[in-house]
Amino acid sequence: MCRNIRVLNNFEPPATEDEIGAAALQYVRKVSGTTRPSAANEAAFDEAVRVITAATRTLLDGLVTKAPRRDREVEAAKAKARAAERYGPRATASN
Repeated sequence: MCRNIRVLNNFEPPATEDEIGAAALQYVRKVSGTTRPSAANEAAFDEAVRVITAATRTLLDGLVTKAPRRDREVEAAKAKARAAERYGPRATASN
């Protein structure tokens, strides 16, 4: 479930509200143990996502670093290379 939570700090351009909200949603799903709350729990679930989104934005806005900003495309390429090394190159289906 938490595979979709990514590092959001120190990127150019900065993390979007959608990225922060997606990370908050994944966190709440993991902690609650459900991907879709029941009707009785929906309000609490949605409020938790809202609060965690706001807290994450506050955190990201307050962090200070001297490191150069990371490029999303470069980081994605590095992640793909690590995955290929770990899992092997994906075989392409040929018919």
